[in-house]
Amino acid sequence: MTFLLVLLVILGLFGGVHWYLWRRIVRDTTAPGGAGRRIGTAAAVLLPLTTVAALMSGRAGAPFAVEQVLAWPGYLWLAVVLYLTLALLAGEAVRPLLHRLPRSRDRAARPAAAGEPVPAPPEALSVAAPAGAGAGETTGSAGWADRSAGAAGPTGPAPRAAGSGPAAPAAGPEPSAPSAPSAPPERSAQPAPPAPSRRLFVARTVAVAASAAALGTVGHGTLDVLNGPSVKRITVPLAKLPRSAHGYRIAVVSDIHIGPVLGRAHTRRIVETINRTRPDLVAVVGDLVDGEVADLGPAAEPLAGLRSRDGSFFVTGNHEYFSGAAQWVDFVRELGVHPLENARVELPGFDLAGVNDPAAEREGTAGEGPDFGRALGDRDPARASVLLAHQPVVIDEAVKHGVGLQLSGHTHGGQLWPGEYLAALANPTVAGLERYGDTQLYVTRGAGAWGPPVRVGAESDITVVTLASPQA
Repeated sequence: MTFLLVLLVILGLFGGVHWYLWRRIVRDTTAPGGAGRRIGTAAAVLLPLTTVAALMSGRAGAPFAVEQVLAWPGYLWLAVVLYLTLALLAGEAVRPLLHRLPRSRDRAARPAAAGEPVPAPPEALSVAAPAGAGAGETTGSAGWADRSAGAAGPTGPAPRAAGSGPAAPAAGPEPSAPSAPSAPPERSAQPAPPAPSRRLFVARTVAVAASAAALGTVGHGTLDVLNGPSVKRITVPLAKLPRSAHGYRIAVVSDIHIGPVLGRAHTRRIVETINRTRPDLVAVVGDLVDGEVADLGPAAEPLAGLRSRDGSFFVTGNHEYFSGAAQWVDFVRELGVHPLENARVELPGFDLAGVNDPAAEREGTAGEGPDFGRALGDRDPARASVLLAHQPVVIDEAVKHGVGLQLSGHTHGGQLWPGEYLAALANPTVAGLERYGDTQLYVTRGAGAWGPPVRVGAESDITVVTLASPQA
């Protein structure tokens, strides 16, 4: 019942946001019944349906090919909706300012109302006023054209400007002499279509500016993901690290998110980037995939090319449990990456431990969640220790067990601004290095992206952590 209520709230919010977008982008800027209104309304209905289908297709068991077709437009639209909504909300503050522009501009931009006097254009000021012009003579934009062409008004022929030559004599009745054929009367120029009203001008200005800002932001963020992660380097001192292990380098990569959007080429870029750093050890800290081995196994195969002195190690993230973590644990082992399932290995200079993700318990695999006792309970406390744990929230357990350094991911650094503020509500550290008692926690922003293949304000990264000994 609670899940259904939450789902209805989310769908209601999603629908309300799209109604607001349709109103500001389509209804306020197009004519009723016009092609623009019809096309915009159709897009406002189809695009959110594509997003819902992309989010639900994996859980609904749709073929992987269908997931791939839906993923790009559906997820990208989700990112566009976020920044289009933020841009339009910012535009609400600008609208009153645009409406208060000088009235003279607004007056020049709209047609004259019936019976409203219109000031003469500058070139008409040199034209002599017709003698005896009636008080009721209409003075509209058409009247300017008639006078400038010399057309006769209701009281007589139009006057000519000084210096333009003698005036033509007034035509009189000459029944006995046939008049020469005259040129057809000059037709007045068609009046220009009226300029858009101030309200329409403001609506279109805000809509175009907001759309450009949203599309530009999403486009730049997509390139950030497709170009691959950057390399960050930090040095972390460990109090118990011996001099012999000083300068030990761990390449930390998390949240690769191989799936219907990011595939084999994405994995290959990450492997090549890691190998260029020439690390002593590679730590893959969860959320490797979004799908099953049958669909994504070929995309994950480049992980077999990881190169380091002491090997590559892997712990599960919450997304592995959405599609069956056991199959991925077996698969990465075949690729030469060593899973640490609530276990540890003793390396020269320190202990490397890993714990399963807490999502194991929520996904119905009770007893397979994080077990710090198995991973750290019987180790030598005099040795330095490094813990791999996907989610930063387990830091309290790490502190209790005397861990020197915990390496985590999961947060994506927020991925899409202002997501970092939401991530901070659920995680002790969103990105970077912080200390909790005698334990240090480092959180990487991750090398991929979940949902929209877009990052804004949270650049993807692979971090080379260099361990430093106080004895060095």
